[in-house]
Amino acid sequence: MPTPGTPLPPSLIPDCTKPEAHRAAYRSAKANDAIFVCIARQGSGWKVELDAFSSSGPTIPDEAVAVLQFAVEALVSAGTVTQANIAPDYISIWALKSERQAREIAAAFHAAMQGLRQLYIVLPTPHRRA
Repeated sequence: MPTPGTPLPPSLIPDCTKPEAHRAAYRSAKANDAIFVCIARQGSGWKVELDAFSSSGPTIPDEAVAVLQFAVEALVSAGTVTQANIAPDYISIWALKSERQAREIAAAFHAAMQGLRQLYIVLPTPHRRA
């Protein structure tokens, strides 16, 4: 298992199609103070879900959310996904055609959320500037 706070590779993204799997994966993310990520079969397609509320890190800033929003819009425009919801600490993307594609997209967004949050943590705040 990767160190808490590190992005998961596609092969380790949990399949939370069953509600009990979703609950267990979310509890595990909370226990490890990690951003929750999963995939789930939804009808004939797949869904990706990320939730930063499972960890105690800072809220992802609006500037970083704009980057994630751009990526989501590119997926929708390309027809890779049909719908998505994005908020500062939550992303839901659905109607992906395959499990493999869902895993790859989930891993990429998980890495992006982790990285953007880490970058925000190390940036100086306006109060620290001279």
